[in-house]
Amino acid sequence: MRATIPRVGSADTTAAIQEYLRRLDGASDEPAAAIVRELLERSANRLHTLCVPMLYRSYPRLTRPPLNLQAEEMLSAVVERLMKALRHVRPEGVRQYFALATQHMRWELNELARQLDAKATEVGLDEEALAAPESETQAPAIDSRRILAAIDALPTEEREVFDLVRIQGLSHPEAAEVLGVATKTVQRRLHRALLTLSEA
Repeated sequence: MRATIPRVGSADTTAAIQEYLRRLDGASDEPAAAIVRELLERSANRLHTLCVPMLYRSYPRLTRPPLNLQAEEMLSAVVERLMKALRHVRPEGVRQYFALATQHMRWELNELARQLDAKATEVGLDEEALAAPESETQAPAIDSRRILAAIDALPTEEREVFDLVRIQGLSHPEAAEVLGVATKTVQRRLHRALLTLSEA
């Protein structure tokens, strides 16, 4: 018998995702592919919310010609990645699920940036063809990749907090609830993450 899944609110979304993950982890005799589809549909809004700041803050040049990448397109690619990943990976909870999602978002953006750079080299496009304003250079794109690499290199606990607060936009109490720790712990981990990133 299928469990009843809440349909509204951030807390309800978290509870719903946890229930889908429980079912996916063998607590249900339903086909895994069907559960994964429902899980991705239920979490689509939150995944989209994660895509927007990561794309527009870290990789703004990908939103301009020649790619003109939109958050919806990025979300579609990330959902496809997650569908494949969830065939082999079983996140234990909401925390691990969104950590997996943000990891694939970074990989997708890094891959698109590498492809764009390779294409520009192959066809001899000048920097203006990449639609960078006159006041910009390619440095911001390079810095973005360095920043994302530095985030990936953070210790697990600090990276999780950084993802939840700075990328997913959760408040400190909300992040603490997801992680199962005190709010002060979230604040300490975020502070350490920011110091590490500043040094990097």
